[in-house]
Amino acid sequence: MARRWGSVVKRPSLAGEVERRLLVNYRVDPAVITSVLPPRFRPVLVNGFSVAGICLIRLGGMRPTGLPHWLGLGSENAAHRIAVEWDGPAGVQSGVYIPRRDSNSWVNVAVGGRLYPGTHHRAAFDVAESASELRVGFAARDGSAAVEVAVRVEERLVGSELFADTAAASAFFERGAVGFSATGDPDRFDGLALETNAWQVEPASVLEARSSFFDDTSTFPAGSARLDCALVMRRIPVVWRALDPLTPASRVLS
Repeated sequence: MARRWGSVVKRPSLAGEVERRLLVNYRVDPAVITSVLPPRFRPVLVNGFSVAGICLIRLGGMRPTGLPHWLGLGSENAAHRIAVEWDGPAGVQSGVYIPRRDSNSWVNVAVGGRLYPGTHHRAAFDVAESASELRVGFAARDGSAAVEVAVRVEERLVGSELFADTAAASAFFERGAVGFSATGDPDRFDGLALETNAWQVEPASVLEARSSFFDDTSTFPAGSARLDCALVMRRIPVVWRALDPLTPASRVLS
């Protein structure tokens, strides 16, 4: 009988660089976000709001740890994220729940959810960047999702109702470096952990943001999901470590 990948074989960690990571964050009515979450997860609240958003990340030089950089692959990727907590064997644990991932890489689409955690949808990305402004958009090949975001990098965080300053926002998202993604099995969630010794963010103001996910009023009634802030990370060395999937029978998080 075939065994699930990851139950027996230890998957290698992946090393590379976050060439650009744009986090566009929404403050959401907790009652509304709870209806989006699987029962396993609870929303993390900040100033009475749940925190959700879109991560638009370009990765470079991604390869199994130990291999030379020139063998690595690059890709544009997107993840819709919700800050959550759940009960684990050591008590309450926290991270993010990822209902959807998209990528322009056929490799990520082919191996995601099969040989490595995280099912990806194939998408086309449109990107324009400078030192001070970033515009990132994508559209899923099957038409199931689309995002268009433009931000300007600022000296300080302004207008956020979630975070008092850049340091508070940075600390919050650094704590959410563990993510569990939806799979075809509603009781099974694929896990990844982002590790870096060079965590650094820049605040940004949102010039424009459209999301087929957050703009869907059948899921998020008018006023229940509001743009709050944006953060930018650039040129950050990272390691992605595969975690054991989270299932009803999960006893440890490793």
